[in-house]
Parts: sequence; structure tokens; C-alpha cells
Amino acid sequence: MNDSPRLEALRFLRRVQARDLARTDRWIAAEEGRAAEVAARRPPPAPPEWLIERGIDTHRSPVAVHAGDCRMTGTSTRPITREQAMEALVEHGIRPCPLCRPDTALGVLG
Repeated sequence: MNDSPRLEALRFLRRVQARDLARTDRWIAAEEGRAAEVAARRPPPAPPEWLIERGIDTHRSPVAVHAGDCRMTGTSTRPITREQAMEALVEHGIRPCPLCRPDTALGVLG
């Protein structure tokens, strides 16, 4: 097959661009690997000091207060401040977790 000079030039350009794209893909993979290594060396974030656990009812009502490192939390928790934890226990009557006893840690007598 006798290709025109323009077609040959375009095919040459495609080979060059494919090689450049492959090189760029290798650079991206290497950079992603370095970023993953840095992330793996970074310590995990500290747990929140206090957590509020929400129920499974339609209103997602608060059901318990936990210390941030409690292992008995449910799947629906969110971090709260010390003041919010005390308010939840004292003013709203939300029960403290029987395992981590946030009421004791907060100095709230039940």
C-alpha cells in the first residue's frame, strides 16, 4: 500500500502521542503510589471526644451519648462537643452508654 506523505505523518504523530500518553500514565501511577505511601504513614485522625448515637426511627432521635473511643457505638453516630454531651445527658435525658460511661467522665450524676 502506497500511503501519502500526509497519512504517514499522521500515523507517526499518533505513535508519538501514544508513547507520550503511556509515559504520562506511568508518571500518574508513580505519583499515586507516592501519595498512597505518604497517606499510609500519616497517623489516623484522633477520635472525637464525644459522640451522639441516633436511633433507627423515622426522626433519627438521639438514643445514647458515648465517649469518642467507645466500641459500643452503633452505625449512626456523629461527633459532639463536651457542652453538647452534657446538655444531652442533663437537659434532654438521653441515656449514657453503659460501657464507656460518659456521664461519669463528664461529672454528671445520673
